[in-house]
Amino acid sequence: MLTGEIRNQIDGIWNTFWTGGISNPLEVIEQLTYLLFIKRLDELHTMAESRANMLDQPIKDPIFPAGQYNDDWQYQDMRWSYFKNFDAARMYRVITEAVFPFIKTMGADESAFAKHMKDARFMLPPEKAGLLTSVVDKLDAIEMEDRDTKGDLYEYLLSKLATAGQNGQFRTPRHIIKLMVAMVAPTPRDSICDPACGTAGFLVACNEYLRDHHPEIFTDPALRRHYDEAMFHGFDFDSTMLRVAAMNLLLHGIEQPDIVNRDSLAESHSEVTEAYSLILANPPFAGSLDYEATAKDLLDVVKTKKTELLFVALFLRLLKAGGRAAVIVPDGVLFGSSRAHKTLRQMLVEAHKLEAVISMPSGVFKPYAGVSTAILFFTRTDSGGTDQVWFYDMQADGFSLDDKRTPLNGDHHHNNIPDILARWANRAAEADRPRTAQSFMVPKAEIAANDYDLSLNRYKEIVYASIAYDPPLVILDELARLEAEIQEGMAELREMLR
Repeated sequence: MLTGEIRNQIDGIWNTFWTGGISNPLEVIEQLTYLLFIKRLDELHTMAESRANMLDQPIKDPIFPAGQYNDDWQYQDMRWSYFKNFDAARMYRVITEAVFPFIKTMGADESAFAKHMKDARFMLPPEKAGLLTSVVDKLDAIEMEDRDTKGDLYEYLLSKLATAGQNGQFRTPRHIIKLMVAMVAPTPRDSICDPACGTAGFLVACNEYLRDHHPEIFTDPALRRHYDEAMFHGFDFDSTMLRVAAMNLLLHGIEQPDIVNRDSLAESHSEVTEAYSLILANPPFAGSLDYEATAKDLLDVVKTKKTELLFVALFLRLLKAGGRAAVIVPDGVLFGSSRAHKTLRQMLVEAHKLEAVISMPSGVFKPYAGVSTAILFFTRTDSGGTDQVWFYDMQADGFSLDDKRTPLNGDHHHNNIPDILARWANRAAEADRPRTAQSFMVPKAEIAANDYDLSLNRYKEIVYASIAYDPPLVILDELARLEAEIQEGMAELREMLR
């Protein structure tokens, strides 16, 4: 957990950038990401140095070799522990002339983050050298020895994207991600993919779940190898996002995730078809692609220009048989009347196993948008298997549903998430719940009879409170009495005004 002190230190760094004229939150995070990476390289080198001294041997594969890097700088100057003591002008020069070019060429044998550094830009101009010194000092003062602190620190930084708005980055709230991860319960043998990964929130949450529930990963060599090399996969076509995602995973202890620059809807998927056992995603909504710009293998699944439908087709392509998915979709996917909408829903219900639809309140994604969304849970089977579909009407997620999204401390009425998890774990008992309840089961035949409509309101029954009204003559008598009172009052008023 982050202490209040560390939060204050991060806020101080944020404000330093802000007052220095760098106000796009994503740019602030990107520049801080580079500095965190530079700091980490020195920490890794220091650890290797200590190990070599203990064994009285030379350092094996040093990050910073002895000698000159270029005409002006030695490798030693490029280490955080050295340059943090330089004056502003000299620190700016060593970072821009040596350190930054160096980390951009570190190449494929380093972390996933290093792979995505080729087109990185260090955006602080020379006149901001003082700002750079201030940020380095503030970062240096933060104690972040352990993995949890580093991970939490970065998550706190990323949460600033939610409050800052104008850059258009659409971030999934952490508590919704954790709900989805807990419901799919990742296992040590899963191969997990988010084809629209953004800052890698879903992959990070899967990692945290596995660390909490499956410690055997770190004692079993085969599981550990799978965890290190083949478990985590993320696609995005925004290179800044890929760097941020790779750093997010790295700071959470995942050195070699497969974070790839891929336009998930435009590129062919031949090499990743049926590659993953678990997909978690919140893909972009409400876009539209030309048929020519869309991967043909997706159009074979469903002919549509709508990105939200193409992404569901993509999930089915990427999943292995028996693979499961938890994905967020806009409400239109649930009840849209076009042929493509119906075809896709029919496919989920008839050809695969649709397990649950959780309807979410429209405030969940504020301050970005007030769009109504739902979470779909399904398993790719290619042989059907849908029996009863579980519907849950989430009305509260523990936060106010306005732009401020203030945490609410309270009971079930303020936060349905504990109830969702408890009922999901015991969903056999849900078959007996009435349609007037907050959650209930709907048989496949009824869904098929309703054009495969998956909107909760199609099946939910509303209880109307009965109100007893007086007989009409009694109401008329009461109206007459009130009218007489009004006339009497007006007569008194007229007398007073004479």
